Amino acid sequence: MNGSEVSGNPAFIQGNGTSSRGKILIVTAVDAEREAVLRGLGPTDEYDVIAGGVGPAAAAASSAAALAAAAGEYKLVVSAGIGGGFPGRAEIGDIVVSTGIVAADLGAETPDGARFLSVDELGFGSARVNVDEAVAFRLVDALQTAGMRAIAGQALTVSTATGSAEQAARLAARVPNAASEGMEGYGVAVAAKLAGVPALELRAISNAVGPRDKSAWRIGEALASLTNACKRLTEVL
Repeated sequence: MNGSEVSGNPAFIQGNGTSSRGKILIVTAVDAEREAVLRGLGPTDEYDVIAGGVGPAAAAASSAAALAAAAGEYKLVVSAGIGGGFPGRAEIGDIVVSTGIVAADLGAETPDGARFLSVDELGFGSARVNVDEAVAFRLVDALQTAGMRAIAGQALTVSTATGSAEQAARLAARVPNAASEGMEGYGVAVAAKLAGVPALELRAISNAVGPRDKSAWRIGEALASLTNACKRLTEVL
């Protein structure tokens, strides 16, 4: 999908990470994710972590409110949490660092139902928010060096979690290099874009994108991976 971009501005990237100026806002969906992030970060004044609610609308509203209240205090906004991994790309326990954040179901079907048209194709803006890929790959390298399974890929945002192999295949075909599925990233990223702040998404994989089988979910394992990943954030961000 082609559309408007949000990439790191020159003041954002400095050396091996971000500028030393400003704090980082991390937005999770629920308290369990927020607590996992906080366990990983430990005592710090450099990060603010909020549970912004489930879904892109709640995430966008909460992120926008936090950004407005901070009045330019933040240098980066990170959407973080657990989510689905596309089979063959990201497995349970893996960490996916976004190279782009895509609202994968924001658009319209053609009259015959044969095709999906993104808002980009419809001319109503963009379903994609770009991130600074250099930062994403540096974070992946740091996580891999620490012995974690981490990949970079497209982070998909949906309002309805995928529940079938057919829909998983459609999404994977729609967004090349799709690696993770969540419900908040695009909302967080759009709020960051409007505030002029770069965004990134971090997903710890708890389940495969596809048939909804709760018995196969590994939420505890994913939360532990999220905690371990957050221990490494300060090396890069």
